[in-house]
Amino acid sequence: MFSQLPMYQKQGKTALNAKLDKTLQFSEHLGRPEKKIKSIHVAGTNGKGSSSHMLASILQEAGYKVGLYTSPHLKDFRERIRINGKPVSKKFVINFIHDNETFFETQKLSFFEMTVGMAFDYFAKKKVDIAIIEVGLGGRFDSTNIIRPEVSLITNIGLDHTDILGDTLGKIAFQKAGIIKRNVPVAISEYQEETAEVFQRIADSEQSSLVFADKTIETVYETSLLGNYQSKNVKGVIACLRLLRGFSIAEKDIKLGLQNVIQNTGLLGRWQILGSQPMLVCDAAHNQEGLSLVLQQILEQKFDTLHMVLGFVKDKNLASVLPLFPKNASYYFCKPDLERGLDVKVLKAEAIKFGLNGGAYDSVQVAVQAAKKNAKESDFIFVGGSNFVIAELV
Repeated sequence: MFSQLPMYQKQGKTALNAKLDKTLQFSEHLGRPEKKIKSIHVAGTNGKGSSSHMLASILQEAGYKVGLYTSPHLKDFRERIRINGKPVSKKFVINFIHDNETFFETQKLSFFEMTVGMAFDYFAKKKVDIAIIEVGLGGRFDSTNIIRPEVSLITNIGLDHTDILGDTLGKIAFQKAGIIKRNVPVAISEYQEETAEVFQRIADSEQSSLVFADKTIETVYETSLLGNYQSKNVKGVIACLRLLRGFSIAEKDIKLGLQNVIQNTGLLGRWQILGSQPMLVCDAAHNQEGLSLVLQQILEQKFDTLHMVLGFVKDKNLASVLPLFPKNASYYFCKPDLERGLDVKVLKAEAIKFGLNGGAYDSVQVAVQAAKKNAKESDFIFVGGSNFVIAELV
């Protein structure tokens, strides 16, 4: 799977196919499994992973058999496809590849097209009550966009993957809004002036009811997912569930679901505490908006000295994210262990331009160990910049 097929997670833009034709062909080959399941479709720049896991957790607490498809994975491919928190079995993955290998090779499917088909097939065969389907990239031409969900959710829109989705929030919102289907209600987690008109216009054209969660949800809910930024995601999730028909979800299910997200779904890498004295936290935020929220959260902590372990991928627009980081921190630059990883010497040279000073380290683990060695018990260590940096720790 990993060596023979194009994979955006490893290669970047060159692995993408901005069409749905191959996904549809594969679906036909599998007997259109996505038509046999009910689903919720989740898109957005930031928060779509957390929101997908929250939705799954709440529906599990309500007693439903819930499929959850997310990407990318951090440690194990099987994280992408779960039912009630349990990853798809190794046996199913192996048999699925074996049974469909000829189709993969003749049709030259991408890694993501193949994986989406696997998820839909698994959920259909296991007869889930509902599946939460997270968009991989964008929305309009994402392989997941062959479904007709019960309701759609679009989270925060930010400037990420601008080389693919467009260089303005409006253009990016247009791609995300591609998941809006005719007569299917849609919840928008956050009202943003630059994107609201785009969402409303497309929803109107599809005769789909639309709500902005932060303008309609007043109840405050607690969640076990740490980080103040999760409050925006929670509102989107609640608004989405209020639009969902045919499912019985009590108030206690919502409260328990939000409190038990990690236990119910196995979510990793969202303000995850890996150690104390010194406090060691990692977060998978990797674009301007997401990092801004995480950095704000860091500055609200109590510590003497801040240590930042950072690594990025090659296609990251460093000029948009490096200015966000505080100059009065100690930096430990590293390269995630994959083809797309940005050379640590390049990262260090670019960081210096923005007043961020520190050392270059051969690996994520070496950088973290150096930070631990230099930090006092009263200090704070943050690790981030990329999903792939986090994957080497959790």
